[in-house]
Amino acid sequence: MRKKKVLVVDDEKDIVNLIAYNLEQEGFAVQKAYDGHAAWNMVSSPVTRPDLVLLDLMMPGIQGMDVCSMIRKNAATASLPVIILTAKSEHVDKILGLEMGADDYVTKPFNVREVIARVRAVLRRAETKSETDPEGTFTFEGLSIDYGRYEVTVEGKKVALGPMEIKLLTFLTGHPGRVYSRDQLLDHVWGDEAFVEPRTVDVHISRLRAAIEKDTENPQYILTVRGIGYKFADVR
Repeated sequence: MRKKKVLVVDDEKDIVNLIAYNLEQEGFAVQKAYDGHAAWNMVSSPVTRPDLVLLDLMMPGIQGMDVCSMIRKNAATASLPVIILTAKSEHVDKILGLEMGADDYVTKPFNVREVIARVRAVLRRAETKSETDPEGTFTFEGLSIDYGRYEVTVEGKKVALGPMEIKLLTFLTGHPGRVYSRDQLLDHVWGDEAFVEPRTVDVHISRLRAAIEKDTENPQYILTVRGIGYKFADVR
């Protein structure tokens, strides 16, 4: 079986080497980059593209935030799992990183075992299709989804979504009209293996709306039920 490739990106070489050593001990193949330019070169090439990127936010040159945004905007890399590394005090950066498309985050200083657990969890989410996911296709008011291909189009135009946005949309469209709280969405979409907060649900909902809604202030697909949670529009 091919080893999963993890690209570790940080301008602090000691941190890169520490994470790389422990990931290699767990059976991963590790690539290293010390700045945003090198990271993007590896990610954008099909030859060196990893299965997951562990990305520091604050770096010289192209910052991690920008690399994450570039990954999500490129059709070939839009679904590539990304975990951001952020200092404990950088709460705003952590939220912005999630808004830019990161799947999870790890705060510095970190426990190496936690990093490995998060890498495994995010990879598992990216590659595992839930048995409860619907099959076939879904169409509603200009929105079309091919569940088998994980392809989404709006008014005939293909939309690039990150893995968590696809899973959220898949789950909600599989149960149109039903309202789910943030905690319920964490259970159904992220599962027990994720290290996420209820606030993360809001971030991913915002990203999903930005991608598929014509007017994010007045969404027609992903609706907020105030004081309870979210639902996909009622399909008659």
